Amino acid sequence: MELKRRPDVERFLKSPDKAIRCALIYGPDAGVVRERAAQLAAAATERPDDPFDVALMTDADLDAGGASLEGELSAQSMMGGRRLVRLRLTAEKLEKAVAEALAAHAEGRFNPEAFFLVEAGNLGRRSALRSAAEKAAQAVAIPCYEDEPGDVARLVREALAKDNVSLNNDALAVFVARLPRERGVARQEIERLALFLGPGSGRTATPEDLEAFLGVEPEASLFDAASDAFGGRLAEAQAGLRRAAQEGEAGPAAVRAIGMHLGKLRRTLTLVQSGAGVQEAAKASGVFWKQEREFLRQARAWSLPELERIQPEVLSADRACKSAGAPDHLIAERLALTIASRARRLGL
Repeated sequence: MELKRRPDVERFLKSPDKAIRCALIYGPDAGVVRERAAQLAAAATERPDDPFDVALMTDADLDAGGASLEGELSAQSMMGGRRLVRLRLTAEKLEKAVAEALAAHAEGRFNPEAFFLVEAGNLGRRSALRSAAEKAAQAVAIPCYEDEPGDVARLVREALAKDNVSLNNDALAVFVARLPRERGVARQEIERLALFLGPGSGRTATPEDLEAFLGVEPEASLFDAASDAFGGRLAEAQAGLRRAAQEGEAGPAAVRAIGMHLGKLRRTLTLVQSGAGVQEAAKASGVFWKQEREFLRQARAWSLPELERIQPEVLSADRACKSAGAPDHLIAERLALTIASRARRLGL
């Protein structure tokens, strides 16, 4: 079966059903996959770090027919209790063998007391592994997608609260806008912020308090450049991209900033389409109050169909930037030019 709703996922990760023998956790955000897998491993077995009770496997440990995996799933716990077989899968060519092992283990063909946990990347609807986990009665599939701004804000609040520090709403919006979407990297930045604010101090920071922490960093130029592109200000966008390049920020980061701005516009317009006011929707999308006026101007000019037409070009630029030897700064500038030209045709 598949678990999608956050309450269902969180409930299962904290207290997995004893009847479930297999779990597949997959998605494009490797940080979220790792985090959820670690939480489930701790809940599924009494000794998640004991080498006698746990088998940690990667692609390199598997053979073509999956016999090595079947052997681990058949093995008994040396110390008693539930055995954990944890596999981190990246090679598509091994997916079929893993899917077959998962289906067989879910049916109880191996050691029924073993728990099989698979971590994987993004799996399409036709994935044999995903299909096996969704169809088996004794298995679950948990997709992990990129965090929405609201999810990131919740993560920041909860993590900072553990150190008895916090951010006010405006500071939270600023910090969330600067955070990378990869969960593992985001957690590192949150931990760094907690140290800056002083663990246990009870401090609630404002945007002004964050200036010393964030600084006038290269990424700030990228976010400004992205906003300028969607606002039809090509010269300003190019200047921001070049300034960021001089400060050491590479082309892929520029394309990511453009993609994040597009995501905020798309989320805002989707909320408006559902009946929310545009200002309320912008705040829910993580727009900082200082950028709100310009963002609302853009939100009133762009439409969801126009943003959908831009999305493939952002993805294409992202792939091109990551190719060896690619002129990534020129690719980012060309993308900004394309977006700014369309923005001008929309009246911006």
